[in-house]
Order: sequence, then structure tokens, then C-alpha cells
Amino acid sequence: MKIIEIYSHLNGLEYLQVHLPELWKEINDVVLDIDAEICKRKISKEKTKQGRITL
Repeated sequence: MKIIEIYSHLNGLEYLQVHLPELWKEINDVVLDIDAEICKRKISKEKTKQGRITL
């Protein structure tokens, strides 16, 4: 997964980048390691489609 947009509440992003750069790098690394395709799957609970996996 990749970060497309960032909202920095009360300049939190700038604070992390200046004062805690190792934490900001860790956050970026974790987000980049996420496989978004796995997260998109859903097992249906509908009566007529019970158990089907949809994207």
C-alpha cells in the first residue's frame, strides 16, 4: 500500500519528521508493507451468497 494523501493535524507530521524521524520512517515502512489486495476481500453473509468471497 502507498500513502497518497496526508492530513497533518496541528502540524503532527512536521513534528514527527523533525523530532522523531525514526518513528516516521517506521510508520512509512509498515504502511508500505501492507498488501492492500488481502484487505479488499470480503466473505459474504448475505442469505443468497453465504460464504462467497468477493473483492
